[in-house]
Amino acid sequence: MTQAPASPKLQRRRRDRRHDREIVTLAVPAFGALVAEPLFVMVDSAVVGHLGTPQLAGLGIAAALLMTAVSVFVFLAYATTAAVARRVGAGDLAGAIRQGMDGIWLAVLLGAAVVAVTLPLAPWVVDVFGASDTAAPYAVTYLRISSIGIPAMLIVLAATGVLRGLQDTRTPLYVAIGGFTANAVLNVLLVYGVGLGIAGSAWGTVIAQYGMAAVYLVVVIRGARRHRASLRPDAAGIRASARAGVPLLIRTLSLRAVLMIATAVAARLGDTETAAHQIVLSLWSLMAFALDAIAIAGQAIIGRYLGAGDAESARQVCRRMVQWGIASGVVLGVLLMAASPLFLPLFSSDPAVHDALLPALLVVALTQPVAGVVFVLDGVLMGAGDGPYLAGAMLVTLAAFAPVALLVPVLGGGLTALWWAMTLMMTVRMATLWWRTRSGRWIVTGATR
Repeated sequence: MTQAPASPKLQRRRRDRRHDREIVTLAVPAFGALVAEPLFVMVDSAVVGHLGTPQLAGLGIAAALLMTAVSVFVFLAYATTAAVARRVGAGDLAGAIRQGMDGIWLAVLLGAAVVAVTLPLAPWVVDVFGASDTAAPYAVTYLRISSIGIPAMLIVLAATGVLRGLQDTRTPLYVAIGGFTANAVLNVLLVYGVGLGIAGSAWGTVIAQYGMAAVYLVVVIRGARRHRASLRPDAAGIRASARAGVPLLIRTLSLRAVLMIATAVAARLGDTETAAHQIVLSLWSLMAFALDAIAIAGQAIIGRYLGAGDAESARQVCRRMVQWGIASGVVLGVLLMAASPLFLPLFSSDPAVHDALLPALLVVALTQPVAGVVFVLDGVLMGAGDGPYLAGAMLVTLAAFAPVALLVPVLGGGLTALWWAMTLMMTVRMATLWWRTRSGRWIVTGATR
């Protein structure tokens, strides 16, 4: 006797459970790797915050610049993840790793160039950001020392993209745990034990970053040898990786411009608002990376499905990840406000900083479901290799945000008004990304896009 076919509702539940398992398997460990840099900044903020408000304000400006210097090249991770995952779906493991090695060599070249520019220009850049006379020296000290670690972080980005594309997010988790632990210990030791102050915090982060890069290189090189993939730099491959990353570079530059404008506006509101903004931004970044863990899983899964020619599964997992993003945003918003009395004293003992901080945190908490949709759909389109659209959409978002944010000091809205402007930015992003995913134009199958 033949068994009756399952109802459409039951079939959908089974698909959702299968996609849930895929998402959880990749997203949970991916979270550890994603939050490595924000956690580094949060540890630095907690340690430096007790040195004084000017030191924390200086760290806030320098950290925003450093995150920009690294994050503009995040395509080294995202584009590599999508490209490697497509080749994995097509069954070409050797080709996947070769493409990943091109990304790592590109990271080395870009890292050296960024350091060469950052070291001499540090005082000028800090001055452009409008840092006060008391905060500027600390910002320059932290920026110059920490910039030495930029090549290591770019190598980490590229190598992480290789492993994610290979559907391995556990190794980045282990490396992130080791790096975070080393950074925390070194910060406390060098800042207070050795007495180096804010310079000790910067050196601790640099040492931890190079340790992470070394571990990643060992893992990727072993994989390359196992699959007989070449380790030598290939000029054509490096150029191809760079060309593929240009749209994502434009997208990321636009996003970093948003964050730099926000930091510059906060700096003009005063040291107290700058210090409070640094704390809010650190927490916002941590939650953003938590949500982006779902998107990272989506990049790997969607890239694999599209590489294997399975467009329908790509659509289904996109829908399921949006549901995950909304639910995760609600949970994160509730946790942020519930835990705020516990973590605020860790960052600053200044009551004025706390007073400026709490209303802005409430805005961030209320808008986390919107952030959940944004980061998930951003990851979906990256996984599909839809970089040109992402670039254009982010330019539109920047054009909507900039004039509103720049009016905040003029109108006297304070830090809370600045974070409502950030909410406008996220809403525009959500609208543009939602329209694209609904259109279906992002779905292109094959080993390459």
